[in-house]
Amino acid sequence: MKELALNNSRLDGRYDIQSTLGQGSYAEIFVARDTQAAPDSPHRLVVIKALNVFLQNDLDSDLEHTLVENFQNEAIALDRVRHPNIISRLGHGTARDLRNTIFHYIVLEYLPGGDLAKACREKSLTLEKSLFYLEQICAGLGHAHRNNVIHRDIKPQNLLLTEDRKTVKIADFGVAKFSQIDSPVTRVGTNMFAPPEHNPMFAGGTGTLAFTKLTPAADIYSLAKSAYVLITCESPRAFANQPITELPFSIYQKPWADHLLRVLQKATQMDSRERYQNVFDFWQDLSIIKNLTQPEESREAVTEILSRPPIVPQAHVSRGYTPLAPQRPRFNTSREMNLKNTFSPTDKAPLVVRLDSGNGRQNLSPAQNNIEKKPVVVKEVFSQEKSPRKKSFLNRFAVFAIFIGLFAGILYGTHNYLRGRGILPEIRNPFAQREAIALTDINLRAEPSAGKKIIGRVPKNSRVRILSDNDNWYEVAIIEYGQPKEKDWEERGWVSGKSQSGDETLKILR
Repeated sequence: MKELALNNSRLDGRYDIQSTLGQGSYAEIFVARDTQAAPDSPHRLVVIKALNVFLQNDLDSDLEHTLVENFQNEAIALDRVRHPNIISRLGHGTARDLRNTIFHYIVLEYLPGGDLAKACREKSLTLEKSLFYLEQICAGLGHAHRNNVIHRDIKPQNLLLTEDRKTVKIADFGVAKFSQIDSPVTRVGTNMFAPPEHNPMFAGGTGTLAFTKLTPAADIYSLAKSAYVLITCESPRAFANQPITELPFSIYQKPWADHLLRVLQKATQMDSRERYQNVFDFWQDLSIIKNLTQPEESREAVTEILSRPPIVPQAHVSRGYTPLAPQRPRFNTSREMNLKNTFSPTDKAPLVVRLDSGNGRQNLSPAQNNIEKKPVVVKEVFSQEKSPRKKSFLNRFAVFAIFIGLFAGILYGTHNYLRGRGILPEIRNPFAQREAIALTDINLRAEPSAGKKIIGRVPKNSRVRILSDNDNWYEVAIIEYGQPKEKDWEERGWVSGKSQSGDETLKILR
């Protein structure tokens, strides 16, 4: 086992590694301070998840290729399902540690509120708070499923809280799958929360399941087991690989207990086709518990609730969230990068630098502890003095760059002056993508005309990307539905920016 040498170091010129959070078979997780973040930024502290293909002694080229591919797929999955209630990827990179070991890494937001398993152990969850968190989880998981990503490891330990404990986010997409699959079964997830189709004993060639295809119902099974934990604060160990058939005695007499049991039992059926097929239906039934907790005289009839339109679980947005994903990563194996595990002049991955901590931070005064550590660059033994010819070229290039910068500044200032006087029109960047929120239900048409065929519908509160515009008509692509999708509608077409009454139909975000 060869752990990465990252203690007391700075990564990528900005991330000061502070402590180790955990370690898997081929990954190490660290907490780091982003020295380029603002002092009040919610991302002042971040998580560095480093892929260490040298952590075990069984590395070969095929295994390394699989590990790198899975690591890249995790980053891509996080970007594809970017949502207020899913942990966000903030960056990525490739570097060499203090011993010149090459590793890839992704930067994730740090959620210091702990996980929901810890909250259950602390007995700090009320029924109201549990349902509040479950609604957020359903919102995030439903968004992932709409983007054809199945998490495969939903459990309280992977549901993390922000510092104020008002927002929960789904983490660890390391075993997520893109779209529905019918590939050979591999054991994933924790046995207590994993559905039977994740277990070769049930779903393999000699298994007992009649239907083994992986669908979103697999995540709903794990979500129901997690809901059991959050609401009862008890482990579902007695129901491993089988449906939930009873509730703990502590809540057995609650007015909502029978309804909760029916929901959890349906969501954890052995045959995935008998479970809820989407998260919205699961939340529709589970949210009825809110009504059943009211006094009898003020309680609405359950039949009346069931007749209402589907209840869409609402996301909870924490400070610092942005829907914009960073640049997509492209990780290579050592063979593809032509890199070795020993230092050579051809290495392209940047070195981590050591931080000079003196006699240790714990011995410094409070005033000294606030002073940023000074990085000490690890010297490269192959570095040489720049030749006079190279210096001359750099000097000429610098003068040329300054000249171009001044010329561009003059042009920009002149353009702004003329545009302010109304002489020149505003220039819009044709490559900039704009997004909008639907303020009402809008018909989606094949062409920018009210007389053209309706090909779809944009429900109220849906998020769309504006592709082009034409005289108050907008060509849009639906990014996220405000309500469950109806029929087999198209997801791209033209909408009018004004309703028949003259009201705006879209709120442009950017």
